[in-house]
Amino acid sequence: MKEQPSRKSNYQQEDLSKVKRYSIKERMSKVRSDALAESVQAGSSFADFYRSLPSFLAAKDLKELVRHIINARRNNKPVILMMGAHVIKVGLSPVIIDLMKAEIITCIALNGAGIIHDSEMCLFGQTSEDVAVGLSDGSFGMALETGHFINSAIAGGQKDNLGLGECIGKGLIESASPDALQRSILATAYALHIPVTVHVAVGTDIVHQHPDADGAAIGACSFRDFKILAAHVAEMNCGAVAINVGSNVILPEVFLKALTVARNIHGEVANFYTANFDMIQHYRPRVNVVQRPTATGGKGYQFTGHHEIMLPLLAAAIKEAMPA
Repeated sequence: MKEQPSRKSNYQQEDLSKVKRYSIKERMSKVRSDALAESVQAGSSFADFYRSLPSFLAAKDLKELVRHIINARRNNKPVILMMGAHVIKVGLSPVIIDLMKAEIITCIALNGAGIIHDSEMCLFGQTSEDVAVGLSDGSFGMALETGHFINSAIAGGQKDNLGLGECIGKGLIESASPDALQRSILATAYALHIPVTVHVAVGTDIVHQHPDADGAAIGACSFRDFKILAAHVAEMNCGAVAINVGSNVILPEVFLKALTVARNIHGEVANFYTANFDMIQHYRPRVNVVQRPTATGGKGYQFTGHHEIMLPLLAAAIKEAMPA
């Protein structure tokens, strides 16, 4: 191929010598040296570690959320914890119980699986079966003692017009040893007069497979719990906090409806704070917990990470920031 003669470009180029510049001292910068992380030395305290976190993104949000929780309790506002049963399965009951005893958590909302794992841990010191093995031979969820205790407690709760969480807590108090009660969220809440509301989707829990399950009693007790939660949500105006941990559908939907009822009956319920903690962020928690409820005031936060790390971190930060 014949070599082409060189030539100047026919295309116009911008003259960068005409660019207008300014001093960096005049610029608003998002990152400044006073917000950088600090190194933590061996043997340092949790307070040292917490202070060392950089003031950016999720670390900044965590510190904000902790301040909102402390302020909420200082002003006698609710701190509602909504959580999926996985929180119990990864061993976090002692963390939740400690926050209840410290008067930080004022209400807990669970799905139906939550009462199963809490009851089994309290009564038998073990929970969480191998689903694949049990499913293969039809034995999954068929433990006699679990179904009998929970369904009997619900039947008794229906007779006494109790909510589902309350009747399970009462049943555990009456059935378990004092030492065993120390590892139960529901029993501790019952003893401390902290409402635990349980929001059941019939057919989702192993106890619904048992012959002593009473659908009418389950529905009635769970419906009472919805009304108990709605009454607690009605107190959230101006400074309360609601946190969802690991529930992707049921509790975000229940929270949204409880908030609607509270606003319909009581008027303004706004300017509060919400947060969603999960290993993967999902649509309903993001929209129904973080975004929509705070659209008229307040702020929502999202934190992504494993429950067994994130929840103890949050709890320790709260305890560290609590006034002496």
